[in-house]
Amino acid sequence: MAHYKGIVDQHGRPIVKSVLTTEVAGPTVTGVRSPITGYPGDGLDPVRLANILREADQGEPLRYLELAETVEERDLHYVGVLGTRKRSVSQLEITVDAASDDKLHVAQADMIRNWLDRDELADEMFGILDAIGKGVSFTEILWTTSSLQWTPTLEWRDPRWFTFARQDGTTPLLRTEAGNVALPAGKFITAVMRAKSGLPIRSGLARIVSWAWMFKAFTARDWAIFTQTYGQPIRIGKYGSNANKEEKATLFRAVANIAGDCAAIIPETMEIEFIESKSISSSTTLYKDRADWLDQQVSKAVLGQTATTDAIAGGHAVGQEHRQVQEDIERADAKALAAILNRDLVRVWVDLEYGPQEKYPRLRIGRAEQTDVKMVVDAVERLVPFGLRVQASVMNDMLGLPEPDQGAAILLPPAKVDPATPAPTTIEPAQISLHGTEKRRDAIDELVRETEELTAPALDAMIDTIRDLLDRSETLEDVREGLLKLVPNMPDHKLAAAMRQAMALAELMGRDDG
Repeated sequence: MAHYKGIVDQHGRPIVKSVLTTEVAGPTVTGVRSPITGYPGDGLDPVRLANILREADQGEPLRYLELAETVEERDLHYVGVLGTRKRSVSQLEITVDAASDDKLHVAQADMIRNWLDRDELADEMFGILDAIGKGVSFTEILWTTSSLQWTPTLEWRDPRWFTFARQDGTTPLLRTEAGNVALPAGKFITAVMRAKSGLPIRSGLARIVSWAWMFKAFTARDWAIFTQTYGQPIRIGKYGSNANKEEKATLFRAVANIAGDCAAIIPETMEIEFIESKSISSSTTLYKDRADWLDQQVSKAVLGQTATTDAIAGGHAVGQEHRQVQEDIERADAKALAAILNRDLVRVWVDLEYGPQEKYPRLRIGRAEQTDVKMVVDAVERLVPFGLRVQASVMNDMLGLPEPDQGAAILLPPAKVDPATPAPTTIEPAQISLHGTEKRRDAIDELVRETEELTAPALDAMIDTIRDLLDRSETLEDVREGLLKLVPNMPDHKLAAAMRQAMALAELMGRDDG
């Protein structure tokens, strides 16, 4: 394990290695980081909700973060669409691009690739993506050095245990018994994923959705009261004029018990009448439509569309457009998550293991691009002999092939052998290659010299003709007309003849070399 001095994080703060291997943001049962949460959503009304959001704006986000958790727990639609958005990103393929083909850079990229190949990765990414709902998430990096190498383990931390500095609203602070303190350098992945521009605590989806959730709760409550009152017919019991108190009590118990027990006995002289409401269906539709409309607004806020969740797509074309909107959001989330990991994890890890670098490996998260691999390979095969320069690591990444291990057997192109030519038996192969190369190089140089001698007079004649035209012309229009007249009389036949001679010479030299 390498040791370097002067390592700093992305903000220029020095990294203290003794702190990296210590847990600093775990729960405290009796302290300020209690796992027991409050429930500010109970009995929520517009005034209380406005006060909760105002507290968060003023630097005390505890009740807002508790409310955000409550909304996820109690709204089935919101937790469904939010979970869809987070899972679609947490399960995307993660690739690592080395800074270059240098062995050191490849080793750095391989170190990260090996770490990514773990079953826990999807859950860790899902925890970081908690920032989509709340606007911010905090993940503690638990560094270990048991294998003589720095190795990170990620642990999601309850965002209620953090706050932000009042002077800017963006600097995260950890709650401790001694007060709020700055997060240690190189110790946390602080993810901010904004649904809108603004301070981190005001940019999450939960802040927007909380209003729809509250109004939907009002609708569900009213719907439940209506169903309880009018969902069953009204029971009216009738008794005779000579009925005594005991008979009246018996009739009332019978009417009351029919609602829940659906059975009762009454004297023969008594009568129970059931009166049904004629407008129940239209009244319940009102509540359902309002709840569905609010769910659709939540779908738009979370996924940008409603077709994939509410089944209201207007045909195949509209459904495709809605799906494309969701994919756009997925790509944006993936790019944001990759940038966060590159900043807070990859760079720190490489610095700890190899020291500060000029270039760092980069994570990329996303669906594989639909590349015509065969077309690219064919193009590379044809153009490389003409001087096209292609980086080997790029081709390996495109084909999904890892860098070969040191000392491993490598596939090589087969040697081209002419069946009509017997294999040499007395001449060393090195001498053949050397002498053949020198012979071909001398022949090429000679061909170039003779071609220049053949074509030089023809080229000079053509240049002199054009120069004479330019000297006689006064405007660009004169030059244009002169060139049009000059083309049929251009002495290019001499150049063509010279080129034919050069081609013939090249053919003869090639046969002689063979």
